[in-house]
Amino acid sequence: MSRIAVIGGTGYAGSAIVAEAAGRGHEVVALSRTSPPAPLPGVTYVQGNATDEATLAEVVSGADVVVGALSPRGPIAEVYRDTYRTIARLADEAGVPLYVVGGFSSLRPAEGAPRFVEDLSHAPVEFHEEVVTVSAVITDDLPATPDSLAWVFVSPAGRFGSFAPGERLGQYRVGGDVALTPAGGGAISGADYALGFVDLIEQGERRREHLNLAY
Repeated sequence: MSRIAVIGGTGYAGSAIVAEAAGRGHEVVALSRTSPPAPLPGVTYVQGNATDEATLAEVVSGADVVVGALSPRGPIAEVYRDTYRTIARLADEAGVPLYVVGGFSSLRPAEGAPRFVEDLSHAPVEFHEEVVTVSAVITDDLPATPDSLAWVFVSPAGRFGSFAPGERLGQYRVGGDVALTPAGGGAISGADYALGFVDLIEQGERRREHLNLAY
């Protein structure tokens, strides 16, 4: 079993990944600004600020895998990309892989086509800034990291989030940076996204790739 550090471990995606990994017997450390209302047995919860490098370094230390499950909202919005750059540097220095929870808009509708983020007509205006910020992590920041860092950026289907939690079906499909369901974005529940996400971690076969999980 691995020691998995989940940064943003009490958010929607992060908490699902924490639950899935812990349920399989992995040692999980979850960093978040607030403690969860119902802590899971076997999970070490660290309350702290992901923008603080010392806190990040403590959580990454001793981990076999680092998971980034942050959202560009609230206090972290202005420093979201800087925070991920720090996480990537710490993971690289530790020699461990980094798996990042991405967004649907960074995918493409077809091979070689512009990413969805280049035409934001599909997203509500109030989310445009968030979409652009998250997409920049895969379009600009992760590819610029040293080749020694093994990263995987995992975009969910379009209908993914607390607004559409869905149910655990025990299934999913894995694609590359072309959306598996470009028309409408498709869907995936939080539980099945976490299922696929932890499967990718356990398989350990992907390196410096942008993937899509959807039904």
